[in-house]
Amino acid sequence: MIDEGLRWGAAALSTAVLIAYELHLRRAARRDPMATSRSAHTVLREEWVEALSRAPGTEVLAVQSLRNAVMSATMNASTAALVLMGSISLLWSKHQNARWDEHPMTLGLVLELGLVLTLCAAFVCSAIAMRYYHHVGFAVSLPVGSPERARRTPLAVAYVRRAGLMYSWSLRCFLFVLPIAVGLLNTFVMPISAVVLVAMLALFDRPPERGSAASGM
Repeated sequence: MIDEGLRWGAAALSTAVLIAYELHLRRAARRDPMATSRSAHTVLREEWVEALSRAPGTEVLAVQSLRNAVMSATMNASTAALVLMGSISLLWSKHQNARWDEHPMTLGLVLELGLVLTLCAAFVCSAIAMRYYHHVGFAVSLPVGSPERARRTPLAVAYVRRAGLMYSWSLRCFLFVLPIAVGLLNTFVMPISAVVLVAMLALFDRPPERGSAASGM
């Protein structure tokens, strides 16, 4: 009983570490949009759309750049879907003979469900990012200087902001799979993996102009 309580505590501590780090990033970004790579890249995307709206002849360049973004989000969604199907297949083969109404809510089951939900979130975030990038493509392909382009530029800025946010969270969800997978193998190592992951993310979440050449997610 004590051992089971410690295992639940280790899982809760790992979750708390990740949540605390994300809340720290959010507070930092609210104070200064250039304080984190995620918020800095959001500003960059918005300025990119606004700059293209003032430069005639850049419509094709804009669409090509968005095509690369859509391809990247598509790769994330495809990878998440494949891993998700594999995970569900393994869990189904493991629990197919068990009655879910009588199945005890063990930590292992919670982690397995958490793994599936995290992969689902990665897929959904990537799919939503593709949707927003798709709509931005129509807006930035309008002729520069046209009344239609002027009307749709604020919409394109909002959509590219949302697309970048969803793409960022899809990558985060992929990384959050690591502590969960470690927890399925050894719950007591899960907090260590969460701390290591946060330490690595801290390097990527520094804006390049503030002492790091890494790109944020």
